[in-house]
Amino acid sequence: MHGYSRLGSSARTSSSTSSPPSSPRFRHGRNKLCAGGRSSKQTSAVERVVYVFVSAVFRRRGVLLFAPVLYISLMLLYMGSVGFDVVNLKHSVVGVVVHSSKHRTTTAMAPGSVYRSPQVFEKLWPLMEAESNGSRVNALMTAWNSTGRQGWKPCVDKGISTIGFSELPKSNGFLIIEANGGLNQQRLSICDAVAVAGLLNATLVIPIFHLNSVWRDSSKFGDIFDEDFFIYALKNHVNVVRELPEDILQRFDNNISKIVNLRVKGWSSPTYYLQKVLPKLVQMGAVRIAPFSNRLAQEVPSNVQWLRCLANYEALRFSGPIRRLAENMVDRMVKNSSQSGGKYVSVHLRFEEDMVAFSCCEYDGGEEEKREMDIARERSWRGKFRRRGRVIRPGANRVDGKCPLTPLEVGMMLRGMGFDNNTSVYVAAGKIYKAEKYMAPLKQMFPRLETKDTLATPEELAPFKGHSSRLAALDYTVCLHSEVFVTTQGGNFPHFLMGHRRYFYGGHAKTIKPDKRKLALLFDRPDIRWEDFSRPMQDMLRHSDHKGFEVKKPSGSLYTFPMPDCMCKLAEARSESSNTTRLA
Repeated sequence: MHGYSRLGSSARTSSSTSSPPSSPRFRHGRNKLCAGGRSSKQTSAVERVVYVFVSAVFRRRGVLLFAPVLYISLMLLYMGSVGFDVVNLKHSVVGVVVHSSKHRTTTAMAPGSVYRSPQVFEKLWPLMEAESNGSRVNALMTAWNSTGRQGWKPCVDKGISTIGFSELPKSNGFLIIEANGGLNQQRLSICDAVAVAGLLNATLVIPIFHLNSVWRDSSKFGDIFDEDFFIYALKNHVNVVRELPEDILQRFDNNISKIVNLRVKGWSSPTYYLQKVLPKLVQMGAVRIAPFSNRLAQEVPSNVQWLRCLANYEALRFSGPIRRLAENMVDRMVKNSSQSGGKYVSVHLRFEEDMVAFSCCEYDGGEEEKREMDIARERSWRGKFRRRGRVIRPGANRVDGKCPLTPLEVGMMLRGMGFDNNTSVYVAAGKIYKAEKYMAPLKQMFPRLETKDTLATPEELAPFKGHSSRLAALDYTVCLHSEVFVTTQGGNFPHFLMGHRRYFYGGHAKTIKPDKRKLALLFDRPDIRWEDFSRPMQDMLRHSDHKGFEVKKPSGSLYTFPMPDCMCKLAEARSESSNTTRLA
């Protein structure tokens, strides 16, 4: 017998959709950055023989059904005998070398495949300085233009009248989930768990955090998020408890691992939960779902989406110690930015060693860099990049915009957009690869540069050291309050942050999302003129401004695009404001 689902029958019609871009740390099985490939020019006599053979087979009706099988078999055999590699040739020209048993050819790669940014900087630096000494207005003051655009306002509270209960119905049982990954992967799991608990009319146990081999953070829920406020904010919508009651635990010999763990597929629909999970929940009184990352479809009924909105934008706030230090750091950034009215730029810089290694891109470190990246890849991904047929193609990755931007490249991009050397910049990052070398030019372009290590004292940071998620929460807060946020490599951090910024800034993300394919071409021209460099940078800034008010598509994530699920257009918001009160 199925239990009562208080979210109604509309929750039974949903289809799963594709995943939003996630951090490369958690896409190990799906990454294609280092995969080998074939150029359309790399044809050979073997292919022609295969074509002639298959044509002959097709002309004979008796074996027509076997032709596709034969063709695929021969092509697989052929591809297994050919390898592709990328090598550095003299004068920094990258060549594609095709190996086979009969021939060897070399062709030049496309422009943008080599890291020449230091040479571009050497040419443009005097021109950047000359422009800073001119009368041009700092782009920080003019980056965003909202003229003629429809504004938005948070209205998560509009769901209170349709879903809230003065007294919650009797629970169907206890839902236990395990959140894995870093800070924002955990956030995603928590918010989805709230939505599923509401769908199933279940009592949610405060989520368990899995100790991840990459993040290595032993923090519990209460170390990162305000547990009391989370329970309070959801009290009229989803029942949340800190731990399983004693009588429930005794049913399972006081061992939580004996509670049945349901293996739910990724992006499962509400219908799946109602048909497969709810009966087990009612029967056993408690179920586990571990892991729980990305276990609920993006496109779900509005009442389920509303619970996601409530959890992410209202119920989840950082713990007291994180909140207090983060607020002090924001105040210090505002004070340091007095010349620009308290406005500053924040940059999410993904140039840590593991990120550079995972991208399979090459910079200017020569053989030493290659050796260090090989060691880093083996340490974190144990043989993944040495599998048979796997080939590293750094030139192709760079042309395709897959390489992490260096601090130097971020600095040149911002200066080209019109942010002058008086701009205060906050860099959110882990441990930068060869920081002394790569951060120097960024500091040269932006002397008012801060990180959490310069903005907070060693004593203030001491309780957070060794806890990557808590440190990321500090970065998250400082970035949230910046006038301009710059994302450089994708992942959960910028996607959640863009959603939060839209939620707080009237629907506008106020985020620069660079076109890295265009940047690769521009950074590959050591003789480029300043005008030819700065013009496309300013176009990029205008494009980011235009995309700031983007509304969620059916397959999109409300964690990045809160409109229209979690926000109302201003005209709608005014009509509701007299009847509801938003949570503080």
